Amino acid sequence: MQIIREAAIAADYDIIVAGGGVAGVSAAVCASRMGKKVLLIEKTISLGGLATNGLINLFVPLCNGRGVQIIKGMADELLRLSVKDGYDTIPAPWKEGEPRNGEKTRYVTRFSAPIFTMALTEFVRRERVDILYDTLITAPIMEDRLCRGVVVENKTGCEIYHAKMVIDTTGDADVLFRAGVPTVQGQNYHTYLPFSANLETCRKAVEKQDISLLYGCMYTGGRASLYGEGQPEGKAARTGTTAKDVTEYVIENHLECLENLRKNGGNRFKRTVLALPSMPQFRTTRRIDGDYTLREKDAYKHFGDSIAAICDFDRRDYLYEVPYRTLVRTGFPNLITAGRCASGEGYAWDVLRVIPPAILTGQAAGAACAIAIDDHSDIGGIDVRKLQETLSRQNVAIHFDDSLVPEEEAQDVHAGAEGHL
Repeated sequence: MQIIREAAIAADYDIIVAGGGVAGVSAAVCASRMGKKVLLIEKTISLGGLATNGLINLFVPLCNGRGVQIIKGMADELLRLSVKDGYDTIPAPWKEGEPRNGEKTRYVTRFSAPIFTMALTEFVRRERVDILYDTLITAPIMEDRLCRGVVVENKTGCEIYHAKMVIDTTGDADVLFRAGVPTVQGQNYHTYLPFSANLETCRKAVEKQDISLLYGCMYTGGRASLYGEGQPEGKAARTGTTAKDVTEYVIENHLECLENLRKNGGNRFKRTVLALPSMPQFRTTRRIDGDYTLREKDAYKHFGDSIAAICDFDRRDYLYEVPYRTLVRTGFPNLITAGRCASGEGYAWDVLRVIPPAILTGQAAGAACAIAIDDHSDIGGIDVRKLQETLSRQNVAIHFDDSLVPEEEAQDVHAGAEGHL
């Protein structure tokens, strides 16, 4: 039996942003600040993506590990927003700005995920971005390789939204994939980290008068690291891009977490699980096969089409520039991506996908769409110099300073403590 469904045309926008993680938020706000009518579509009822729904509540370092801030722009703006109304763990030397004295403590902070979610809602609305919550994009509307808009499903029913430009910040390249843009499948290790607390963490929080000490990850599911350390023997890595894969991941981890709670939690009146991630804690699911793919060997390399200088979150000194070409694919005139969907290979994909670089690539995507509309240009053919000048005025460092490149190869190795991020 064929089911016929009618979809009403709901509205027209300059730009549709698919996915309300930090990359999507920054893309939407940047484009709106540049005078464009923007719709941000989010499948949950909370902004922030992995940073909030996924409980990965850590702004990884924005500095080079020697007291110099590398990542600026909207990444710094959103870091400050994340802790404005909640706790922070910003190291003392960075509390009042850049120390500039060879400081090895890195510019990093944890934040309250729920408070950041609410702050993002206020932020986006204040910047005149329209939001659709609890809305799933089911298909892009394609004419050859031009995307005319998207079909969505929500409580209203099936609707169509038209746009001149579409930014895929779903984290899984869902729109790009369904639009026929070449993509690359990633893999994800067995990781599941809920927030938990017990009377001991409560005691420490009260003793130190610091609510951040309340939270822990005592009762977990999978504990594999970013590099696969701790991956159960015989367990295959997950793609994260099929319903079966996601469902099996959730079931396995709920059961493992419950077993761990029963085995190690002790008296049930003395501990609890405060929050479960409301989305899979996958990091590298699917990305664009961009016009350029960033690689680990690109450290310390300058690019003429760089849209941001970034640092390595896990190692001091390592610096990268992000080519604009990592966000686009020639032949698709109004589709662009950012965040976890940017084109990176191996460890460079990890460097690109974490919160601060994701925000900067989102900011660049939003600005690029605004410029393309103003100049009547394809997204891949915009004046990159104009984009760089625009981002520079928005306090983004486009190129790193060569004086920050170490004379000898950096010695720091990958850190295990934060490897799961």
